[in-house]
Amino acid sequence: MANVFELTNVSKTYKNDGKEFTALKNVSLEVREGEIFGIIGMSGAGKSTLVRTLNRLEEVTSGSVRFYDEDLAFLNAKQLREVRHSISMIFQSFNLVNQRTVLSNVEQPLKIAGVPRKERREKAKQMLEIVGLLEKADVYPSRLSGGQKQRVAIARALAAEPKVLLCDEATSALDPKITGEILDLLKQINQERKLTIVIITHEMSVVEKICDRVAIIDDGNLAEVGEVTQVFSNPQSKAAKKLVFPSNPFEPSNPGGRVVRLVFDGTQSNVPFIANLVEETGLKVNILSANTRSVGGIGYGQMIVELPDSIDEQNTIISFFEEGGLTVSEVD
Repeated sequence: MANVFELTNVSKTYKNDGKEFTALKNVSLEVREGEIFGIIGMSGAGKSTLVRTLNRLEEVTSGSVRFYDEDLAFLNAKQLREVRHSISMIFQSFNLVNQRTVLSNVEQPLKIAGVPRKERREKAKQMLEIVGLLEKADVYPSRLSGGQKQRVAIARALAAEPKVLLCDEATSALDPKITGEILDLLKQINQERKLTIVIITHEMSVVEKICDRVAIIDDGNLAEVGEVTQVFSNPQSKAAKKLVFPSNPFEPSNPGGRVVRLVFDGTQSNVPFIANLVEETGLKVNILSANTRSVGGIGYGQMIVELPDSIDEQNTIISFFEEGGLTVSEVD
């Protein structure tokens, strides 16, 4: 599978009034053709700066960004325009022109590209049909809901037949139900059109729902990158653990006690692990938190449990769970 983007030691430093701020620090990663790649981090982590380096809206201070093996830094203005024509982008704020109809908004990138009126109108209608809004072609954006506006923005982004779709916090302004519908639409477009999609978000639930792989950005650094299922099951970095571990509604009975996270997939959901532990070993754990998640279309369950004080009993319990196929990790 070809790499669409390849970033090598990318850093970005801003200078203002004699002060410097480094938003990205030696980030190296690749985005593969046809995948949905998530970039996640807390506010101010550097994820939006990172995505803007992918189409050279931001110049990197050092390092390189390659698009299909072409270094963006060495492209002239004409070549850069051609690359940007292959990379569409949607935003949290939709960026629709309120004085134009839905159809006219979707036509806009084709008009800029010099596509004849009849051809671009037919293309725009095709795109609106894909996003389920053909009947709104003659409506103005002010008459649309937030979810409908984002569907129009997606149709406009697809009109130019891009190789890549960049989504910068595209669902952040939408309620959970509409967010789910937009994510389902993006997944459908990815599968049917083989379109590479890069999603920027601060919400792990977005990544878990549709992304194949994810990069976690923390204070400008690449904290972790990998398959979404692997990062969810066994996060390695502190930043990843903060994103995927559930918050505990209950405090451990012993503030200095040992707390672990148990993860199991849907194939194990009917196994009563806790009851089996008590029955087979006579040992008990204190359940602090438990929930289920859908990660990449697979159901996962996770528990945060407090272990007994005895080291021997702790080791026995951990071995029991690991032998049962659960992933066990420490909670700091």
